[in-house]
Amino acid sequence: MPFILTLSIAVVLGLLALAAYQWVFEPARQVQSTMKPVRQPQTTGEMQGAEKEETKQAEQIEQIEQIEQTEEPGRYASQLNDPEYMAQNNISYREAGEPGQATLLFAGDILFDDHYAIMKYLQSGGGIEEGISPELIREMERADVMMLNNEFAYSDRGAPLEGKQFTFRARPETVQYLTDMGVDIVSLANNHAYDYGEEALLDTLDILKEAGVTAIGAGHNLEEARRPAYYIVDDIKIGFLTATQIERLDNPDTRGATDVSPGVFRCWDGANLLETIKDTKKNCDFLVVYLHWGTENEAVLDWAQLKQAPEVVQAGADLIIGDHPHCLQPIGVIQGVPVIYSLGNFWFNSKTLDTGMVKVVIDQEGLVSYQFIPCLQNGCRTGLLDGEEKSRVLQYMRSISEGVQIDEDGYVTW
Repeated sequence: MPFILTLSIAVVLGLLALAAYQWVFEPARQVQSTMKPVRQPQTTGEMQGAEKEETKQAEQIEQIEQIEQTEEPGRYASQLNDPEYMAQNNISYREAGEPGQATLLFAGDILFDDHYAIMKYLQSGGGIEEGISPELIREMERADVMMLNNEFAYSDRGAPLEGKQFTFRARPETVQYLTDMGVDIVSLANNHAYDYGEEALLDTLDILKEAGVTAIGAGHNLEEARRPAYYIVDDIKIGFLTATQIERLDNPDTRGATDVSPGVFRCWDGANLLETIKDTKKNCDFLVVYLHWGTENEAVLDWAQLKQAPEVVQAGADLIIGDHPHCLQPIGVIQGVPVIYSLGNFWFNSKTLDTGMVKVVIDQEGLVSYQFIPCLQNGCRTGLLDGEEKSRVLQYMRSISEGVQIDEDGYVTW
């Protein structure tokens, strides 16, 4: 009996203890399980950063919406959106370095023939910076469009023209130097592009095309040789034409292109060139005519230059760049159109010669600035000039140029 009584009391006490636990602790556990986690408060910096990021994103969205609402297609949008038309009409596009403007840069004669001294620093495997200074290359690369005279053929084929004193041909792979220099377009309208005959000229056209360098002034026939090139830079369309007076013979060594045969675009007669200028001007805002003319090693202009320059201006040229004499010739102005009659050698032989580049900035209204940049070819290298040497060359250009003013930085006004 005492045992049963003790057991009964223990059971009652256990039940009471269980009831007390459920009444006190279980509600607290249920409350804890339904509470949401509390986020750590942001510091002031974090709050400001988040607000700035949200504001920046909102501004970007707003700007995009504004552009979509207000931006009008450029004048040449239809051409730029038609790759087939661009290719058929020899049109290229370049993004402008400065909004609303196009910077054009011009140099004279170059040569990549291994048989001549000019290549001595590159034959051991060096890059183009062995022959042209890095700062000069940077100047060339900064231009929206850079053009010079390619005074030779690229080929492994052909034979030198019989009886011609100097004939120039370069290995096909040397075309890479043009790209390394920042060159966009070259003239083949000169008296050496045909030095190794028809095969080498046709190779030259193919090699330049494969390298992405625009070549004008020569072709499979006259239609192609006289064909202009166009560059669209920030809604400014610039046309480029080139032709050669040299050699001044009825039957020159450098064959002129015909309706059925390859060659260069000759302008000793001039009628074809003037007609082409008129046609080209109808399709661009600004027209550059690059002419191979003049007398070698003579700073004085010859009668044929003096005759043809005004005709070219009258036909519609906005800028004339000359080469061939292998030396600098005057800067002049004809009816408001600037002419540099010869830029001379750019990187061509071992002689020490003053040379230079012309940098032109244009906008949709026309010419903004014209600058002559003095350089020096010396010891098979070409580089920019500064200090007294720069001043010396600028003073020389002043002394031979009439009707223009050239300031200490080479800017030309009239």
